[in-house]
Amino acid sequence: GNPQVAMICIILVAGHGFLLEKEIQEDLTGEFSDLVGVPKALLPAQPQQWDTREAILDKWWGILKSRQQFTDVYLVTNADKYKHYERWATARDFPTENIINDGSTTFENSLGAIADLELTIRCKKIEDDIMVVAGDMLFDHDFDLSQVVKYFYIKSGNLAIYYEMEEGENPQRRGILEVEPSSNRITAFYEKPTPGVTSSRYASVVFYFFKRSTLPKVGEFLHSDDSNGKYSFGHFMHWLVNKDTVFGMKLPSGFQLIGQIGLSEYKKWVNEFAERRKKVMLLQGEPIVFRTYARVGLMGNPSDGFYGKTIAMSIANFWAEVTLTESTRLKLLPHPLNDPTEFGGLADLHAISRKEGYLGGLRLLQATCKRFYQCCAEKGIALAKKNFTLKYDTNIPRQVGLAGSSAIVTSALKCLMKFYQISELDLPKEEQPTFVLNVEKSELFIQAGLQDRVVQVYGGLIFMDFNKELMKSRGYGEYEQLDTANVPPLWLAYVGDPSDSGKIHSNVRERWDRGEEDVHKAMEEFAKLTNKGKKAILSGDFQEFGKLMDENFNLRRQIYGDDALGATNLDLIEIARKHGSAAKFPGSGGAVIGCCNDENAKITMKEEFQSKGYVFCDIIPFPKKKEI
Repeated sequence: GNPQVAMICIILVAGHGFLLEKEIQEDLTGEFSDLVGVPKALLPAQPQQWDTREAILDKWWGILKSRQQFTDVYLVTNADKYKHYERWATARDFPTENIINDGSTTFENSLGAIADLELTIRCKKIEDDIMVVAGDMLFDHDFDLSQVVKYFYIKSGNLAIYYEMEEGENPQRRGILEVEPSSNRITAFYEKPTPGVTSSRYASVVFYFFKRSTLPKVGEFLHSDDSNGKYSFGHFMHWLVNKDTVFGMKLPSGFQLIGQIGLSEYKKWVNEFAERRKKVMLLQGEPIVFRTYARVGLMGNPSDGFYGKTIAMSIANFWAEVTLTESTRLKLLPHPLNDPTEFGGLADLHAISRKEGYLGGLRLLQATCKRFYQCCAEKGIALAKKNFTLKYDTNIPRQVGLAGSSAIVTSALKCLMKFYQISELDLPKEEQPTFVLNVEKSELFIQAGLQDRVVQVYGGLIFMDFNKELMKSRGYGEYEQLDTANVPPLWLAYVGDPSDSGKIHSNVRERWDRGEEDVHKAMEEFAKLTNKGKKAILSGDFQEFGKLMDENFNLRRQIYGDDALGATNLDLIEIARKHGSAAKFPGSGGAVIGCCNDENAKITMKEEFQSKGYVFCDIIPFPKKKEI
């Protein structure tokens, strides 16, 4: 669907707010004297001395009038307040011939929102897609309307906007939706449900998109027995979701219909929404910072890419941090070391390029942002209209298999989620590792498995079962948090200058795809080692854990062959074994991890590593104890 298709917007302001109007009239403080007789959509949206500087309707008009999306905008009002809206229209360049008067003068003889909608469709002979919105509705975040319109065309079904209710909001005063998560189709619509009917916290608002083919159903509903004289949108939607496809889209804003409320409630809501906006303004300068730690594979790798089982742990030694601050334009800042743009000269550029290659962290930020937008669009989540600046810093050594790139992507994702208020209801924790993996695999063609991203999203020591049935049916495995306090003291040694690891590409993936028995057997074996490793961790058997680490490496060597492992990696293992320490690869190569129970042997081993130009350190688990 092309968003240039004709679309009509209809703003409904025909309701009679008799209670609010009566209370404003009877108010003796004088505070609201300017507002006597003013229709509710023209009441102030901000609590500044209650003079009508910016009306609620102005906020909507502000969003609509940059309206490349709409061929026409109509305003439906009642006979009682027609003059007020006519005056509003002439002051705002709104065509007065587009104001429709429904003839009602009191609450008792009012038509109801659906009858007003049908009147507009009939009188203006509308045969296009329409957007319908209540003009007397407060919202607390500006949102990008074009994103909502685009989603309507992508889904090519009717669309209802909803938001997630705040803690204290009462579902019995709302239309509540139930949404099928994968398709975003609305499966049920309850108008002011009694307690126990639904556990959903998704509140519908009078903000709908209807396909042109649905328009005849408006009249059909009015003339059917189903309507039962109830012409509100809630009753219509309750009827429509069973007759036609209706999708849902979540907006980042809260909404409050002024509707049938009294003065004290109106004051409360206007203040509340002004407070929320103020909070947003205050947070604008506050940077959002997330730090993600490097990870080491302790057992079972590399079977995570082959429906196996693994244990891995995040370590406090190395981290990547991303900082997001709100800004007028969207900016991604290069890192002075990893994304160099200035050099001492050609010789310097040559040396840096030879050592570092051309792939800094900037592409990771860009790909994360692109994928995030896409993910929200697919999930039907409209993002608040605001921009940001992203920068990153990291001390994770490159190309030694400690998951440095996924650490940057994970931190960037967490920053974006917080900035746009995307909760784990929107993007569940168990789906986040897959998001990170997709950024790397689909956007940047970095070969990787799920394990690292699981550990980095969850943090700590994780036992992972990538069971084939689970992976195929839901896209993620079974993850269990273990206590880092039970892990033996571990050390890490890695290549100081990883530009030449001398290893060749392995053909294990091709052999697996061909169904070679020894590869499939090996992956099952890795999974068994992981089960034993978990047992050893739970019982604090360091000796056994070391033995299993050695077996894990032997199996990897047997199945991958020495050429694929490379001379450097084998040298790292040799040194460890010479000094009686258990050792294996924590990742794809360039580093080894081990546990050594003899302190003196460990000191001489450390010296040998260092004399050969390797970097050696003791691993600090993150978190140190179970803080999760």
